[in-house]
Amino acid sequence: MKDDDLNDLPKWDDHEFDDEDEEGEGWKPNETKAACKAMYQQWGTVMIVLKAAFDSLQEPTDGDPLNKEMMEDHVAMIMGDAYQVAVKIKSSEAGLYTIRMENAAIIRKNAQFIKLSTNTFMLEGMMEPQHRQVIRDEIDHFRELFKTWVATFKKDEFEDEWGLFI
Repeated sequence: MKDDDLNDLPKWDDHEFDDEDEEGEGWKPNETKAACKAMYQQWGTVMIVLKAAFDSLQEPTDGDPLNKEMMEDHVAMIMGDAYQVAVKIKSSEAGLYTIRMENAAIIRKNAQFIKLSTNTFMLEGMMEPQHRQVIRDEIDHFRELFKTWVATFKKDEFEDEWGLFI
């Protein structure tokens, strides 16, 4: 069974954001798209380990600072950020530099938040340290792919109206 069968992210479509103006250019290698695809696939692995770790969380007891409702809310918040990472990766292939940069900032923020948020579960004795370490390792691998992807960005002629990505 492939990892793709274990997560519920949409499959990567190599032609989803093909541009009609670039017809006939499909044979050319596109390093940004290839890096984005690798990153998306790795994020699928992150999603698998996140879900597995959350499925194995210990139920809080009456004396725990986190009650069941707070734990479920925290898991939902982390998973919401994880799904947003996948959406931002895919939508980055629309091709505009400012959109890629904006999405990259959101992806980085969410991945860092997810990596750090699992500490709460471990410190409260609800998550095994090994599960947290697997999550951290997979996000670290993702970060290396992210850096490769960002290095492929090429500034275009469109101006960022907010002046952030100039």
